[in-house]
Amino acid sequence: MQLAAIAEALSLSPDHGSFKDIEVKGGYSSDLLSDVMGKAAAKSIWVTNQIHPNVIAVASLIDAAAVIIAGGVQPEEGTLKKAEEVGIPLFTTDLPAFEVVGQLYQLGVRGTARSA
Repeated sequence: MQLAAIAEALSLSPDHGSFKDIEVKGGYSSDLLSDVMGKAAAKSIWVTNQIHPNVIAVASLIDAAAVIIAGGVQPEEGTLKKAEEVGIPLFTTDLPAFEVVGQLYQLGVRGTARSA
């Protein structure tokens, strides 16, 4: 599914990134960075409540399609700068992470994880 279609369907606020023509291969949700680094598959859309710049470093490391920061929290300024620097699309939403994941599932986005 195209990231632009997901952003529109979920009324996501883009905080950074050009997301035209990005194909999302699945989704992953976790606030534990080491969990995401070890298990999230490439081209996944990552749902988190974390707001610090390490989120973007991890998203870049796993080759995430995008990051959604849920729960109405706003990313730190350094997070926005890092997202712009490395080209990771970053979105925010007031919806709780649980609801974001449910809506992604309804759109056909399925959980993806690398084998341990």
